[in-house]
Amino acid sequence: MIKHNSKLKSINAVIDTGFTGFLSLPQSIIDELELPWSYSDFATLGDGSETLFDIHDANIIWDGQFREIEINSAETDPLLGMKMLRGYRLQVDTVQGGLVTLKSLPNISES
Repeated sequence: MIKHNSKLKSINAVIDTGFTGFLSLPQSIIDELELPWSYSDFATLGDGSETLFDIHDANIIWDGQFREIEINSAETDPLLGMKMLRGYRLQVDTVQGGLVTLKSLPNISES
């Protein structure tokens, strides 16, 4: 769920393990939620090309907790990136209609 001012929207997103950011959304959803623009940045796409993305700030509800994240504006289906999945186990049954599960990992201090 993304929350801005009094607006709240549930988003279904595709998990993209090649996307190192938090979340990408089409500009129409960003405009609907009136998410504030933060900055623009270049990113390398899967085909090796580079493109400029507008980055917006957002407050979301993730796993029952509020989080502040950056959202990339991209004219694709919403994508869930690896920054959002940090601290979670992702399990994918790689068959048609297979189950995808996320499970929070216990806090383990990094050495």
